[in-house]
Amino acid sequence: MKHQSMKWLLLIFALGALLTLGACGKKAVPPPPPPPAPPPAPTASISVTPNTIQAGQPASLTWQTGNATDVSIDGIGAVQPNGTQSVSPTDSTTYHLVAKGSGGTQEATARLTVTQAPLPPPPPTPSVTDEDLFSQSVKDVYFDYDKADIRGDQQASVQADAQFLNQHTNVNFTIEGHCDERGSTEYNLALGDQRASAVKNALTAAGINASRIKTISYGKEKPFCTESNEACWQQNRRGHLVYQK
Repeated sequence: MKHQSMKWLLLIFALGALLTLGACGKKAVPPPPPPPAPPPAPTASISVTPNTIQAGQPASLTWQTGNATDVSIDGIGAVQPNGTQSVSPTDSTTYHLVAKGSGGTQEATARLTVTQAPLPPPPPTPSVTDEDLFSQSVKDVYFDYDKADIRGDQQASVQADAQFLNQHTNVNFTIEGHCDERGSTEYNLALGDQRASAVKNALTAAGINASRIKTISYGKEKPFCTESNEACWQQNRRGHLVYQK
C-alpha cells in the first residue's frame, strides 16, 4: 500500500514538472502596432504690399504655404506653393488663396484697396480785369450831323454805361468827342468838345462823380471810318468812352 502511494506521488510530480516546463516555453504575443499618424494639415498665408494704391500703380502680392500640393489664388489661378507676384488692379480686390493637401484645405485672404487718382485741377480761369469789363460793357454815344445833344435812341446806351460805372466806382475814364470829316478843323474841334461834355453831363446826372471823368475833343482828326459816305460819317459822330489806366 505504501508502495502504491509513492507511485502516485511520483506521477503527480512528473505531471507538474511537465506542465511547468510547458508554461515556461510558451512565447508572448506582441501588442498590435499603433495606427499611422494623420497627414499634417496645410498652412497658408498671403499679404499685399502696399495695401493701398492709386489706380494704375503696382503692388506686391506674396504668399507662403506648407503641406500643400494644390495652391491657387482667385483671379490669378494655380500658383507655386510659395511666391511673389506684381499686381495692378483697377478696383479694390480681395485676393483669396486656397491651399489643398492630403491633410485638408487651408484658406487665406489679403485685401488691396485701390483709390482713383485725383482729377487734374481745372485750368486757371483767365482773370477778367476792370479794363476788360469796361471794353465789354461800356458803349459809345452817337450824334446827328452838326448836333451835340444826345439823341433819344442813345439814352439806353447812356443809362447802361451809367449802371456799369456806378457798379465799378474805381474805374476812371475819358470821353473823346469825334466828328465826321465835313467842316473845318476848328469847327469840328469845338463840336467834338460839346459832344464829349454832353455825354459827361448825362453820366453825372445819372450819378457818376464828375471827378472820374475827363473829356477831350479830336474833332475830325481820328476817324473810326475813312470812307466818304453817310454810313461811315455816322460812325464818326460819337462820344467815345476810354478806360483810364
